[in-house]
Amino acid sequence: MFYYVLKYVLLGPLLRLVFRPRIEGLDHVPATGAAIVAGNHLSFSDHFLMPAILRRRITFLAKKEYFTGPGVKGRLTAAFFRSAGQIPVDRTGKEAGRAAIREGLGVLAEDELLGIYPEGTRSHDGRLYKGKVGVAVMALTSGVPVVPCAMIGTFEAQPPGKVVPRIRPVAIRFGEPLDFSRYAGMENEKAILRAVTDEIMYAILALSGQEYVDQYAAVAKAEQEAAAKEGGRTSRRRPPR
Repeated sequence: MFYYVLKYVLLGPLLRLVFRPRIEGLDHVPATGAAIVAGNHLSFSDHFLMPAILRRRITFLAKKEYFTGPGVKGRLTAAFFRSAGQIPVDRTGKEAGRAAIREGLGVLAEDELLGIYPEGTRSHDGRLYKGKVGVAVMALTSGVPVVPCAMIGTFEAQPPGKVVPRIRPVAIRFGEPLDFSRYAGMENEKAILRAVTDEIMYAILALSGQEYVDQYAAVAKAEQEAAAKEGGRTSRRRPPR
């Protein structure tokens, strides 16, 4: 119930006013039945914009930190995500990944829409990064179609670290559903999972027009932060001229 109050009364109208989203390909999202909507992830706003414009309810796998933050802000955020029907996911370790897949398959078993960001985290620089294979496992195990989705302009509207988004228009594009039934029963084949995931990421790339990086986003961010830290130490050690 609260999900629809947010969507149609509280949050949805506000988001449409602030971002004035241009929607393309919405008819590619199935009107009934289970499906995975796999998108790029550029901004905290993505969690709310896509559900606001979809005709159906969608459940996202959201990182556990949104449900366990400290203080009043953390409790409010957790209450919001729970009320909106989002599922907390522990992103550390192999068992955590398997638990996320089980949760996602449970959503699909109810003939609902499941939203997932295959990159596993927000892009820290606006580029599109290598996808994790969990989306492929769920697609092949459940046999449901995967609808690629691209958020465009949300990074500029609310980049990482910016609490209040800028008022600017964004676009949301949906591509044709991807059918992976040819790989039925092959969800344990690593090469197949990688191929399916890469096909999904290529479809997202074609919609978004982002620069693609064949590296996991978390790894790339850690490397950049380490390089910046090392550069700072080198600069401090450099003798004055």
